[in-house]
Amino acid sequence: MRLRHEPWGAWAVLDEQPVLVALDHDAVEALGVPRGAVAPGPRPPLEAHVAVTERCGAGCVGCYVDAQPDGHEPALEELEARFRELSRLGVFVVALGGGEPTTREDLGSVVRAARAHGLSVVATTSGLGLREAQLRALSELTAVNVSYDGSGDAYAEVRGFRGSSGAESAIDRLTRAGVHVGVNVVLTRQSLPHLEKTVLRAVELGAREVQLLRYKPSGRARSLDYLTRRLSREQVATLGADVEGIITTLRGRARVRIDCALVPLLSMHGPFADADALARHGVLGCEAGENLWAVRARGAVAPCSFTGDDSGRALASAAHDAGLETFRAWNAAPDEPCASCTLFRVCKGGCKVVSSFVSERHGPDPECPRVQAHQKPHQKAHQKARQDRA
Repeated sequence: MRLRHEPWGAWAVLDEQPVLVALDHDAVEALGVPRGAVAPGPRPPLEAHVAVTERCGAGCVGCYVDAQPDGHEPALEELEARFRELSRLGVFVVALGGGEPTTREDLGSVVRAARAHGLSVVATTSGLGLREAQLRALSELTAVNVSYDGSGDAYAEVRGFRGSSGAESAIDRLTRAGVHVGVNVVLTRQSLPHLEKTVLRAVELGAREVQLLRYKPSGRARSLDYLTRRLSREQVATLGADVEGIITTLRGRARVRIDCALVPLLSMHGPFADADALARHGVLGCEAGENLWAVRARGAVAPCSFTGDDSGRALASAAHDAGLETFRAWNAAPDEPCASCTLFRVCKGGCKVVSSFVSERHGPDPECPRVQAHQKPHQKAHQKARQDRA
């Protein structure tokens, strides 16, 4: 068992079943482990998203890393060294991504290298062109999420090509192989109207988890086209009810998970407006630079997979990287209206990738309904002042 002490208890991963569990102090002591000291200063992340390749031939119009068929692919030895260092730092979970992880011929060796260092391993894949060797490699993982934005036209409207049949085949084959399968559903202006149908189809194919993701201006999506694909204000206004309806419809057949960037968009609706309720159900906002790091294919460390800056330091010195510290510092002393918002301790100000693109600064999420409501009086006052001067 790997154990990492925290102020409230400890995180643990059991060797026999590499699943992450949270233990309070009493549970830790029941295992015969004395309370451990927690060192001051920045904590290492709990989870790291590790890009094992930059290669992908799908060509999705909104690819968050602009992956290419001839993208860089680190050698197995480089990845082994990164897994070793992540384990030494205290990371418990690595999520393999890319690019498309299944383009690697040695994917099985990559998975075994990560697990050899006591890491719980999950992965995200498009599922397109999934070969038997890669299927066997994925079957060794704790969980696999398949990118699935709907059937037929719904998928094509988000990805730019008709690839839903390949994703559906992957969900079915992974399920039959005994894998815990989830789906990643990107919410855009075009995909949201099909959400219930998309979720029900994924569960019918065997998905046991549905992760709802916010569309973010990163990679190929970092363009003015983002403004026509992001959820409209009218869609955001009903999003909480839509998500609550999906949870009710599934009736426990699959778990619904909320992308950290979605938390502010849900913040005006019933149960999603209660910080204590969100925390109890594990619905948390931005963990970038704190409990989450991203390791690029070339080895640089970033706050999350969607931040476009590749100037981060190598793993050995990443804890004090300026890019990570920018995220931590703002979370410690946020601007208004986040500073006085009752949801801030859970939401943490929303998505910094969105704020840096839309507002051109690291600050409150400009698409959050609470932020918009706060700004309205100031905007009216500014307009009146301009009219008076005219």
